[in-house]
Amino acid sequence: MTITLSQQDHQDLFDESQHRSQSDDTESCDVVVPYPEQLGQGSTREIQLREGMVLEIANFRLHQDVTLEVPERSHPLEFEFSVVREYPRQRTGSDLEDYFFSGSGMAARKFCQYLAGTEVLDVSFHLEPTVFCNWMGDRLMKAPLCVQQLVRATHQGRHTQSMPMPLAMRTTVQQILQCPYSGLTQQIYLESKVWELMALHMEQVLNTHPGDRDASRIKPDDLERLHHAKEILRNQLSDPPSLNSLARQVGLNEFILKQGFRSVFGTTVFGCLHHYRMEYARELLADGGFNVSEVARQVGFTNRGHFAAAFRKKFGTNPKAYAQAIQQQSE
Repeated sequence: MTITLSQQDHQDLFDESQHRSQSDDTESCDVVVPYPEQLGQGSTREIQLREGMVLEIANFRLHQDVTLEVPERSHPLEFEFSVVREYPRQRTGSDLEDYFFSGSGMAARKFCQYLAGTEVLDVSFHLEPTVFCNWMGDRLMKAPLCVQQLVRATHQGRHTQSMPMPLAMRTTVQQILQCPYSGLTQQIYLESKVWELMALHMEQVLNTHPGDRDASRIKPDDLERLHHAKEILRNQLSDPPSLNSLARQVGLNEFILKQGFRSVFGTTVFGCLHHYRMEYARELLADGGFNVSEVARQVGFTNRGHFAAAFRKKFGTNPKAYAQAIQQQSE
């Protein structure tokens, strides 16, 4: 049996579990909350290192399948390291091969599915954009675009990526789990590890965008043309122009158009088009006026199967299941 929960319902279960436990000191900067009995066994530990900077260590096993509905929301910067992710008859992630990073911005609504019997040990950090910006100071404005784009406005989609974890990062994560200190010393030690991970991440980002280290600023006229090109894509989802045609429409050559999209928007021209298609498809499915095949055609897919696969990759659920979930909520 699968339990389907909204994010608020999920949080309420944890609040109730914390209230029942002996660790209900809401003033503490280091709080351990037993995992809700209805869902599984284990605990989550939350350590506030400073205002706007939180470390969370989740260690639990689920009793039954859980589907969690996470609404569209403003998202902080976040690191997530799956130290152990063991499924029934399958084990992955235990050797810290990859990690997940999310910049700030608007996170799309999604459905997360977790399987019964799953054992999890996750380490994650959440940083409010103001904390990161204060840490960077004037250096942020002078930093390459790939670093500046880690912080986005609340109306912009957040930047996310899964990246291979270098040995230095693996060592830092293990040091966090084995922190020998407590109290103020613990907070100082763990905060230093957050910035160490951020520095290692930024270096890896720069290594994957070597041209950005010395990239010159985009000319104001070219920047305006790039935004115009983006609007053309947004308004022509079912029949977008070719790359060459788009470049001609906005008065740029193809090379500047492609490089400009990567530098300014952090994605390719097709990646931008795909993002708009998926977001519009999500809106159409939520409205309930079209079936899946009709939505696929509306956003430029001729094959329903290809559309379903793209939607599932983007939002973690099939388009039909998403539409049904939205309909059930409105009833």
